[in-house]
Amino acid sequence: MSEKFRTIELSNPRFESDHLRFITVKSENLKGRGDICVFSPPGIGRDETLPVIVLLHGVYGSAWSWAYGAGVHRQAIQLIESGEIPPVVIAMPSDGLWGDGSAYLPHNGYDFEKWIALDVPAAVAECIPGATADSPLFIAGLSMGGFGALRIGARHGSRFRAVSAHSAITSLEQMKLFVEEDLRHYRQPMEVDEDLFQTCLQNRAQLPSLRFDCGTSDLLIEYNRELHRRLSEQRIPHCYEEFPGGHEWSYWEAHVSRSIRFFMEQHRL
Repeated sequence: MSEKFRTIELSNPRFESDHLRFITVKSENLKGRGDICVFSPPGIGRDETLPVIVLLHGVYGSAWSWAYGAGVHRQAIQLIESGEIPPVVIAMPSDGLWGDGSAYLPHNGYDFEKWIALDVPAAVAECIPGATADSPLFIAGLSMGGFGALRIGARHGSRFRAVSAHSAITSLEQMKLFVEEDLRHYRQPMEVDEDLFQTCLQNRAQLPSLRFDCGTSDLLIEYNRELHRRLSEQRIPHCYEEFPGGHEWSYWEAHVSRSIRFFMEQHRL
């Protein structure tokens, strides 16, 4: 019986594979159920406390996207087995499945931000060995998920130790490049909450460690360069990198390990 959620379902270990588990939980913030795919490293006891990475997908995706689009769970087990990183739990939630993408914002009576920031870590802590209320938390994402990760990480800096993003949308206006829903559905009471630079500036006193990267042929490259420039002008510490590639799964598969390594470097500090 769950203490926080009315209902919570966990996949049966007999039928799981590749160290992936699945959670379905009823969330008040979603006004219904949400799915979480979890990489759970083997051999971890209930008395252990591991770092937890929350990994957010982009538009059109869901909880399966990072595992079956980029094989992140296989990369994680290789990094663990090689000794490059310690065991880590990776939680890959759906965005709430609103429209082409929820943008991980509160809107239309739902709170997709709190679903990610509060419910997902709590559900994983209830179900997965090594994930506890004391687990160090990290958050990353791609495209819309990069927007969500950087925004949520900035706004919840006391919860997340570090943030990383790949090919991030940097302002709500860029959602119109991907979704058919009218941007009026996504509008926030405060415009500062729709733009990553303004959000980082507003929350600079509590910002976790930041990094982001983008492909040089990505349609969002100039927006990422602008975010880097403006953060640098304000002397807000961050790491920004560019690599060959576009807005595509081959790019994210190639570079998601940078987020994992970055997080584990911060974890060791």
